[in-house]
Amino acid sequence: MNLRELVSALNDFASPALAESWDNVGLLVEPSPPHTVNTLFLTNDLTEEVMEEAVQKKADLVLSYHPPIFAPLKRVTWKTWKERLVVRALENRIGIYSPHTAYDAIPHGVNNWLTKGLGTCTSVPLHPSTAPSSPAEGTHRVEFCADAEHLDAVLSKIKDIPEISCLTTLPVRVEGEEQTRVSLNCSQKALLEVVALLSQNSLLYHKTEILLLQKPLLPHTGMGRLCTLSEPLSLSDTVGRIKGHLGLPHVRLALGAGRTLESPVKKVALCAGSGSSVLKGTEADVYLTGEMSHHDVLDAVANGISVILCEHSNTERGFLSELREALTIHLQNKINIIVSEKDRDPLQVA
Repeated sequence: MNLRELVSALNDFASPALAESWDNVGLLVEPSPPHTVNTLFLTNDLTEEVMEEAVQKKADLVLSYHPPIFAPLKRVTWKTWKERLVVRALENRIGIYSPHTAYDAIPHGVNNWLTKGLGTCTSVPLHPSTAPSSPAEGTHRVEFCADAEHLDAVLSKIKDIPEISCLTTLPVRVEGEEQTRVSLNCSQKALLEVVALLSQNSLLYHKTEILLLQKPLLPHTGMGRLCTLSEPLSLSDTVGRIKGHLGLPHVRLALGAGRTLESPVKKVALCAGSGSSVLKGTEADVYLTGEMSHHDVLDAVANGISVILCEHSNTERGFLSELREALTIHLQNKINIIVSEKDRDPLQVA
């Protein structure tokens, strides 16, 4: 497949618009066009060892779940390992694409895969995603009616206010009088100026309606998951299931205040990777994530919530095998897709 065609298909699989605003997703390194992709190489982290593997396996595009370029690069030299990744990629005509939190949000993504370690359960996103393109502009809609005497003067002043869009007028009949209904979208900042303008005329102001524009929620899409188990498990059995699902001999466990290994678990709040900000404040029996700060663990424990920590990328990497199958179908078997054998979590129990 042509690289740009493939990137378009990858964006259709998980829209970059679903990623968190702070994230750096999409095509990060592009060899000069035209660039044909015969082999797509999947990894959780693109380290130098993994890049060497990609070169040896003649990959044309690396899909790295974590973006190897996150903080802006001021230069591309041989000095730092991330700069060397870019050099190696371009020298060997290998593109780099990263989905990161877009894959966290989608219904068929990383967090959904993580829920499968709990057994039969129902799950909902902890922080639902909203439709990225609706409404198109503005945070508020302002509507008011004006007669012919005031209409032109008011519209003239409104058009001078920045950050106003979708300004429309419609003839209406109000209490037997011919008037014009004005509708506009505006930002929070512009709203204050519009209200100040309309308040100068009590007749206009008393006929004003202000609507908050909210984007519709996307079903089953968003950050984190709150899982309700079909049958309660003991905490000990919950830990065992997670270890089996992730293929780990050990995890870290903090018992919630008043809890034991035999305490029942009905609700599990989870977030792949580093979950503190997503999980915080959620009522659950267990928090499951890769890593949390010491003080966030203390807060959870004090609230009677047990915490299972598996190390950051251990809660993500196993998804790659499922992703390979899903992308094979999505891309209609047009390219060869392989999963890195060198990719691994940097931390291990010594």
